[in-house]
Amino acid sequence: MPHINPLPRDTLEALEPVFASAEANMGFVPNSMLTMAHMPQLPMAFAMLAGVVMGADLAPQLRHFRQNVPADSRADEALSPDLVQLIAYCVSLSAGCGYCQAHTSHSGHSRGLDENKIKQILIYESSDEFSDAEKALIGLALAAGEVPNGSSGEHFEALREHFSERQIVQIVGVISLFGFLNRWNDTVATQLESAPSEFAHGVLEASGWALGKHAG
Repeated sequence: MPHINPLPRDTLEALEPVFASAEANMGFVPNSMLTMAHMPQLPMAFAMLAGVVMGADLAPQLRHFRQNVPADSRADEALSPDLVQLIAYCVSLSAGCGYCQAHTSHSGHSRGLDENKIKQILIYESSDEFSDAEKALIGLALAAGEVPNGSSGEHFEALREHFSERQIVQIVGVISLFGFLNRWNDTVATQLESAPSEFAHGVLEASGWALGKHAG
């Protein structure tokens, strides 16, 4: 059983051109895109990224997207910026990308994420710094960053005690976005900029973070 159920295609009229394009290329609409549709802009954004990477002609999709971006009727459920960065930091920590760890911890702190939380991620289960909702987020993000992926139904059961389906889709979206960025930055050894570097040296180094290949 999937941890998040895909939505029926016939309830997603605004996304039909995206699905039709996928169907033309693959012969069917993948359930992954129907699952992303809980956050309706996400399948569109993914289709754009995939099209660019795969070398597709994006002109028809761009015209449609400019005119038909679907409204997110549950946008008021969007995660707060500090929680987004907390998820991003945890998955980057688990994946081992020093560049993304520096960026996400620095960005999280600038958006209100307490420094003590950043320092205590690896002992989150016993730490009083985190709410039960945050512990559920951290558990999934750390497990999802592992190779092979360590996430399970229990992680989603814990999330559902605190978050809506739309919010859970955003959580998985953040994890997946940083799957791309972790691979990108670690593969090309992106040079770390001065502001996140200074923050990471001051806050993360005691927990084992090292600049490594991302030094200038």
